Formats: sequence, structure tokens, C-alpha cells
Amino acid sequence: MFYEMRTYTVQPGKLKEYLQHFETEGLPIISRHAKLIGWWYTEIGALNQVVHIWAWESLDERVKRRAALLEDRDWLDRFIARATPLLIDQESRIMLPAAFSPIR
Repeated sequence: MFYEMRTYTVQPGKLKEYLQHFETEGLPIISRHAKLIGWWYTEIGALNQVVHIWAWESLDERVKRRAALLEDRDWLDRFIARATPLLIDQESRIMLPAAFSPIR
């Protein structure tokens, strides 16, 4: 199993709007293409960030499903069009579980 940790920095003052938009529009759409493991936002440290983790059976599956997501008109029109202006930065990392990790 592969895990992708995505970190987005949201414009100051726009975190609540981004969270609401993701929950109502983004999550139902992206859930057709990816498996969500967890979704958080920061309270201490680097502020205005959201961090989410997605599970993939393989990197090939990730490539295939991400390509399908990027062709999904609902995703592009209903979520991305409104979400992108709320963001400052984004980062994506592929994470591999250690042998002793409770999540494998």
C-alpha cells in the first residue's frame, strides 16, 4: 500500500471557506477516484494548512485514478474552479509505511 500525504496552504482568513467547500463539493467527487485515510487542518505551528492522506494500492493505480479525476468535469467545474483561488501552495509526498506502522 502507498500513502500520499498532500499539504495545502490556504489564504489567511479562507480556511473555513475551504473546509466547507471541500466537505460539500470536493469530497463527494474525489471519493469516486481515491480512498481518503484522514484529513486535518493546523491549529498550532504553520497555520492555514490542511493535510490529507490518500491510500493507493500501487503507483500505477494512483496515476490512473488521478488522470481520471483530472478529466472529471464535476471536479474541475464544481470544486477546482472555486478552490484554487483559495490556495497559496500545495505539496504532495508519497509515504511508505515502516514495518512497525499501525497503518500499513
